[in-house]
Amino acid sequence: MTAPVALLSVSPAFADTKPAAQTQEQDASIAELKKAVKEAKKVYKAAVEARAALVQQLEDTDLPTFPARAAREEAKAEAEKAATAKTTADQAVTDAQAKLDAAKTDEEKAAAQTELDTAKTAAEAAATAKTDADAKLDAADTALDDARVAITKQIHQADQDIKAALEAKEAAEKALADALEQEPGTPGEPGEPGDPECTEGTALKAALSGLPSKIAAGSTVDFRLRLTNTSKQTFETVLPFVAVGAVDKTGEKDISSKLHLKSKQGGTWKTVDQESYAGEFTNVKPGAHADLPLRLTIDRSTPAGYGASIAIGEYFNQDASCGTSDLAVYDFTINPVGAGNSGSATPNKPKPQGSASPVANSGSGTGSGDDDGSLASTGSSSALPTIGLAGGAAVVLGAGAVYVVRRRKAGTNS
Repeated sequence: MTAPVALLSVSPAFADTKPAAQTQEQDASIAELKKAVKEAKKVYKAAVEARAALVQQLEDTDLPTFPARAAREEAKAEAEKAATAKTTADQAVTDAQAKLDAAKTDEEKAAAQTELDTAKTAAEAAATAKTDADAKLDAADTALDDARVAITKQIHQADQDIKAALEAKEAAEKALADALEQEPGTPGEPGEPGDPECTEGTALKAALSGLPSKIAAGSTVDFRLRLTNTSKQTFETVLPFVAVGAVDKTGEKDISSKLHLKSKQGGTWKTVDQESYAGEFTNVKPGAHADLPLRLTIDRSTPAGYGASIAIGEYFNQDASCGTSDLAVYDFTINPVGAGNSGSATPNKPKPQGSASPVANSGSGTGSGDDDGSLASTGSSSALPTIGLAGGAAVVLGAGAVYVVRRRKAGTNS
């Protein structure tokens, strides 16, 4: 790899005079580095999945269906049964001895002695059975502990494998990044959001549902982001991005800090910081969708105004295919405390070509669109006052656009 990478450092002054063979050698080097990154990611992913499987195995040792656990529970039941039997047998000996002590006649004494001898024999057998059952339980405990220790050792080894795989992946990615820095027009990494080969606004669809068009200050509303795979291939990783923002009725004061957004995955609500993804989904099959529960809380002190929420999704696969959904923008009105929530927010529709966009011409200066202008061209079909709507959308679009553009330029490591 050294020679091709070194060739990439040729001064730009001689860029147009490179021999065809040299250019082909560089292309081959880039292709090899991309392949190395792809393979390193596969190894890293496999190592992570292997560790997760081992952790699950360790957790399964607590389940009654786990063989060693089932054997231990069976042995425990036998030991408890044997202990009860021994207690009963010992009590029988005590009772028989009491009868013998109370016997008056020779006949009574002979019968009591026979009963005592029988009870003692049964007690001895019960004691032996209890000893055997206790030993079996001890062995079952040891077997279960050994199984857990063996899995724990495998997890430790898996940690080492992950560390080595991560180091190899990072080294491969750095080698590719270094090479791409020498190769104009090839930012990003293959198979990642931000890759120049990613398509946009095609196979993945983003939509919000349940968000009211009118929300009272001091209230909390639950809604949902749905990302739908309209392609014919499974999306291995799907990443949702959601943001909210608002301005007062003048359209000049940003009140976004009074809006608090959370997302729910794995049964837990977590704050969406709007500078990272709101969640992660894996293996979304063709025609299937991934739903992300969302919760918006508006402070009671929030003045009346206009807000907006944006949603976008990205996907990528190990085969280097990736893409981004269209940007979905939903407007809502913020009403005073006690006004109640009503209506259903609908997505903004792009304005007809040639017409002005309220976001692009709001003059708020809170953000810009994509390099191709696709974000700035997002208009609104709402009847809200133009200045309020434009300001609200711009506040959110500004944050979202900056984030999306930054992600596209920088790429991301999985």
